Amino acid sequence: MEREKKDRRGKRPPEEMARGKVKFEVYGEEMLEKVVSLSGNSGRIYLPPDWVGHQVKIIRID
Repeated sequence: MEREKKDRRGKRPPEEMARGKVKFEVYGEEMLEKVVSLSGNSGRIYLPPDWVGHQVKIIRID
């Protein structure tokens, strides 16, 4: 009989949690909405050059 995998707090690991929508509240300076392009074995988003050196947050919306 296989035991249910849980961490020491009794919670399931993130990969086993339900993948529903969640709400994020973020404060920032600017926002862009773009589509990720294929780049080799990864994805890529081009951002404005004046954003170089700044911290950004990426949220997948679909």
